[in-house]
Amino acid sequence: MKRPTIDSKDYRDAMARYAGHVQIATTAHEGVRRGVTVTAACSVSDNPGTVLVCLNHSNPLNELFVQSGIFALNSLMAEHEPLAVAFSGLDHLDVDARFARARWDTITTGAPALVGAMAVFDCRLIDARPVATHTIMIGEVVGLRIGDPGRALLYMDRGYHTV
Repeated sequence: MKRPTIDSKDYRDAMARYAGHVQIATTAHEGVRRGVTVTAACSVSDNPGTVLVCLNHSNPLNELFVQSGIFALNSLMAEHEPLAVAFSGLDHLDVDARFARARWDTITTGAPALVGAMAVFDCRLIDARPVATHTIMIGEVVGLRIGDPGRALLYMDRGYHTV
């Protein structure tokens, strides 16, 4: 059976209409920190607590997530938009300048946890699988912090929005 051909530009345009909650995935390994703005992340299970996050593996720095075996998924609120931009790389900031834009601590694993995040899911990596351009990382939640309620930061139509 022949598979239909989908133009990659059409696909990217369609995916731009897919609203995603903006989060920053973070890790630390041997004194090196890494953080990346993501929208491809979600809950997998609540028993045990399990989440997944997709990272582009064309950036070799993202290998640190697999090497460390830990990550935190930091859910952002409306006021965190400048932080989302910084961790997206659009500001061309180095890692120290990115992390300097907010307060960070740790919960259980040692992965950087954003103080004031809507929620932080601190995870032990249980699986990482390459799929097309991304690596799907699945983490068991071993630490959790729930922040104050607020307006969630979303990304859709190539821009930030809140609900």
